[in-house]
Amino acid sequence: MITSIKNRSLISVTGEDSENFLQSQFTNDIYKVSNKNIQISAFCQHQGKILVLVWVFRMEDSIILSCVDELTDLLLSKLNTFKFFSKVEFQVITDNFFIYGLIGENMDSSYKFYENLDILVSKDKIDSSSQKYWELSCINFNIPEVFLISSEKFIPQALNLDIDELGVSFSKGCYPGQEVVARMHYLGKPKRRLFHFESMCEPTIGDSITVKESESLRSSGKVIRVAKIHSSYHLLGTLEVKHSANQIYLNNDIKKPLKIIDA
Repeated sequence: MITSIKNRSLISVTGEDSENFLQSQFTNDIYKVSNKNIQISAFCQHQGKILVLVWVFRMEDSIILSCVDELTDLLLSKLNTFKFFSKVEFQVITDNFFIYGLIGENMDSSYKFYENLDILVSKDKIDSSSQKYWELSCINFNIPEVFLISSEKFIPQALNLDIDELGVSFSKGCYPGQEVVARMHYLGKPKRRLFHFESMCEPTIGDSITVKESESLRSSGKVIRVAKIHSSYHLLGTLEVKHSANQIYLNNDIKKPLKIIDA
């Protein structure tokens, strides 16, 4: 299946220092990005909270960054703040391309994303299905996304980015927030992880996921990704791990129970 992806920007990164500069800013190992794969990486603030989640890949002589549209200005502003005298330039090229998610198929020019998911970046418009099927596939694989409402809310571990080093390399050099992220990896244990939920009531990204038994002053978790399929909603959200067997609700409403899928 070929699905449209309409909510992402594309930023071209060029200049002789581009690779080294991005390596010093993102959580994953930029040196491992090839011409055939897309890498998930996080751009964090100094407390280790994710500002922007990015896809990184190579296209011709450029490194391409992709994030959700509403975080493009924030990403560019922060990167330009840190570049100092580095020889690196950023250019938004979103209007020149269409982005498609491939589910269970690939093309010669597509990039491997995760498992049976690929990404196609094309100058030509092609017939495609709704983006909701791409969202559902990402939810099924516990692949997170960060929007403006969820920026600076989560450390990488809360979004499962440390598992199998999906979005974090623990053997690369420094980046903003690395001390916090590394300390959690080596000395701590995340209280919250991502879970796939199903709901009969409509959730919104940023909604609270609540458990009555939770002693947290905040909600037990947050909704970070949503897809409506037929009459039900599938969502990806954080949850305190110790409460995964308890009754879970959306926004503390007992009329809006959530069911964990494949816990």
